[in-house]
Amino acid sequence: MDDDLNLLERMRADWNARAGEDAYYFVAFGRREQDHEEFFATAADVLRLLTGELKRLRRRDAALEIGCGPGRLMRPLSVFFTKIHGVDVSEEMVRLANENLRSTPNAYAHVTSGSDLSQFPDERFDFVYSYAVFQHIPSREVVFQYLSEARRVLKTGGILRCQINGLPAHAKQYDTWSGVRISPEEITGFARDNDLQLLALEQIWTQYMWVTCRKMPLGWTQWLDEPGAGLFPLEPAPVIRRISNALTGEAVAPATGPMAAISVRVEQLPVDCDLNHVAIAADSHPCRLTYIGEREPDGISQVNAALPKGIRTGLVRIELTWLGRPVCPAGWVRIIPAGPAVPRVQSVTDGINLLSGTRIASRVLKVTMMDVLDAGQFRAALDGMEVPGTESFCVDPIFQHYEFNVTLPESVKPGAHQVEITLGKRAFAPVAIEVV
Repeated sequence: MDDDLNLLERMRADWNARAGEDAYYFVAFGRREQDHEEFFATAADVLRLLTGELKRLRRRDAALEIGCGPGRLMRPLSVFFTKIHGVDVSEEMVRLANENLRSTPNAYAHVTSGSDLSQFPDERFDFVYSYAVFQHIPSREVVFQYLSEARRVLKTGGILRCQINGLPAHAKQYDTWSGVRISPEEITGFARDNDLQLLALEQIWTQYMWVTCRKMPLGWTQWLDEPGAGLFPLEPAPVIRRISNALTGEAVAPATGPMAAISVRVEQLPVDCDLNHVAIAADSHPCRLTYIGEREPDGISQVNAALPKGIRTGLVRIELTWLGRPVCPAGWVRIIPAGPAVPRVQSVTDGINLLSGTRIASRVLKVTMMDVLDAGQFRAALDGMEVPGTESFCVDPIFQHYEFNVTLPESVKPGAHQVEITLGKRAFAPVAIEVV
C-alpha cells in the first residue's frame, strides 16, 4: 500500500513539475513554448482517431477523458456531448485546463487520485477516452485499475477508446515518462474477463496501440462461451459482399509487408461479434483481426485483418467464423507478390522541438524513415563527415518505421549545413539544416 501511495505521489509531483516547466511541450511534444493556437492545432490527428469511433455511440450525453492535461482534446470534443469531464493527476494541469475551458461551459476538469475515478458514479458516461496517458504510468496494476474503472463508469453500451504503449516489454525500470508496456494478449484477456466487446486492436507492438471496447451486460462473455451459443439461425443470413485491401481499397492485397491486410465487408454480421469471438482464415491459415466496424445503414459491417505470414499468392479463400462456426459462405480475394521495400526519409527535424523542422536548436537531429529492413545500415554525415553514435528506435515493426537520433558533435558551428543520409548502398538527397 505504501509503495502504491509513493508511486501516485511521484506521478503527481513529476507531472506538476512538467506542467510548471512547459505543459504544452510535455503534452504535445512538438515544440518548446508553443502558443495556444499551435498547441490546440497539434490535436488534429488524435481527434480523427477519436471522432471516427463516435458513430458507435447510442447516446452522446456525457464523455470522460482520463489524463486531460491542459484540455487539448476536451475543448474540440465538447461539441459532440452535452457534458464532457476530464481528470488528471496533476493539479497544475487541471488548473491550466480550467483556464483553457473558460469559454466551454459544458466542460469540467478535475484532479484525480492517479489510479481511480471514484468521484464518478457507476454508469455515468457514454464515451470514455484517453491518449498519451497510460504510456506514462509505470505500474501495470494502475493501468488496469483505470481500465476497470472506465468500465464501471461507462453506461452499458458505452464505448472506451484509449491508447496504450504496446511496445515489447524490456528489463529497464519504468518511470513516469517511459511507462509500462502492455501486450495485445493482455488487452484481449482483459476484455474477455470483463464483459467488454473488443472492437479494435490497432497498431500493436507500437507505442501507440489503440483499443476500442463496448461495455456489455455482466455475463455476456459467459453467455457466448456456453455450448450452443450462436447455433440459432441468423435472420437474414449474413453474406460477404466485398473483400479488398484494408489500406488501399483495391481488390488485391500483397502477401507480405505493411499492406498485407484485408477488409471484409459483411452484410448482417451478428451484433455480438468482436475480436475475441470472430476468426478469419485465409487459405485455412488464421489471420490477426484488428477492427470490427459499426453496422452501417445499408447493413454492412467492416472487418479488418492482417494476412498470415507465408500466405500463397493467387485466388485465396477467405472464411469468417463466429464462436467457432461459419458465419456465412466463404469469399475470395486475389493475393499478389509484394513489391520490394523502398526505404525513404519521411522527415528530418530537431530531436526535441519536432515542430521546428530543420532548424536545429537542441543539437540532436531526428531522422524518421519508412521501409527500413536493417536499421544497422543507417549512416548520417554532416558536410561530408560521418556523425557517430546514432541511436535508433523502431516506431512500428509492421511498417518498418524507424527514428534515428543523431547527436551533433560540439565542433559543429551554428549556421547552414548539409545532412547526407545513407542506408547501406542507398543514398538519399542531402537535406539542408540550420544549427542555432
